[in-house]
Amino acid sequence: MRKLLWIGAVLLVRAAVAAPAPAPLQTHEGDFVLHDFHFASGETLADLRLHYTTLGEPRRDAQGRVSNAVLILHGTGGSGRQFLRPQFAGVLFAAGGLLDPARYYIILPDGIGHGRSSRPSDGAHAHFPHYGYADMVEAQYRLVAQGLGVDHLRLVMGTSMGCMHAFMWGELHADRADALMPLACLPVQIAGRNRMWRRLIIDAITGDPAWSNGEYTSEPTAALRNAAGILLIAGSAPARQQREYPTRDAADQRTDEALAALVADLDANDLLYQVSASRDYDPEARLGEIRAPLMWVNSADDFINPPELGIAEQAVKKILCGRFILIPASLQTHGHGTHTLAAVWQDHLAELLNESAPHAP
Repeated sequence: MRKLLWIGAVLLVRAAVAAPAPAPLQTHEGDFVLHDFHFASGETLADLRLHYTTLGEPRRDAQGRVSNAVLILHGTGGSGRQFLRPQFAGVLFAAGGLLDPARYYIILPDGIGHGRSSRPSDGAHAHFPHYGYADMVEAQYRLVAQGLGVDHLRLVMGTSMGCMHAFMWGELHADRADALMPLACLPVQIAGRNRMWRRLIIDAITGDPAWSNGEYTSEPTAALRNAAGILLIAGSAPARQQREYPTRDAADQRTDEALAALVADLDANDLLYQVSASRDYDPEARLGEIRAPLMWVNSADDFINPPELGIAEQAVKKILCGRFILIPASLQTHGHGTHTLAAVWQDHLAELLNESAPHAP
């Protein structure tokens, strides 16, 4: 399984192996090219390719507006196809599931620099435009509105980085969605420990002579091993790991296996850009502009968004129709990766869909 979502990747892969295989899903994949795309940095790209996967078909209401489109946004290092794994698709996209494609038009984009969308490893290397979250959300919006002809969204959902993008969607496109469900993030500037581990990854890559200012001919494996170790800890779930690796030897063996898998799957320039992209994220001042009902879910064992900060409880007060749910840590949670275990939080999604259902005139 290539191109893992590396935050919590090891735990999520284990969950995927253990989960029963869902019925085959009918998907469509495509590319939308944005010509002469201008980035917030002032850089431009003649042709920015956004890859996407869709399930289901769009339906229009009496006014001709698409009424069943659901946009789901992935995390750092992931892609839209991560949501086709059993622990997510097997729960939500199954027949009769909350997001059954027989009822909904599901849109799963690959963000700039991720998946099969334009990225540094395509050939530009460190000359690729230095994209930020604002660029990623703008490209998502243009894909949805121009590429797919969807003028309204029933739901915007996002995990980790996608969680942060969901908050930005609520602020930048307040009238474009009926509901928002951000999973596993905080709506404040990336700071504290969250910034520190990202900075350590950035410095590990740029400080490795083998990186060669981005023009390496073989991956700088020492830098990637250091980065992978940080990612492994950031995605950790203490209770589960203590149970599954209860001895020193078991923990060492699993560490070796996880690092080898992560290093084999990473490209240094792609990773550098992906981790750096959060530098412009700072939605706190505009939280009061979010008008759509919002159901925000974090887990208590999330290393990246630790509940003891108390940020969520204060931030949610600024959101007019916002609710914050903290899932207690347990053997069912997977640290930060709980965001993709739909069985853990699907009841909250059901509440949101029910509460935000448009009323017929």
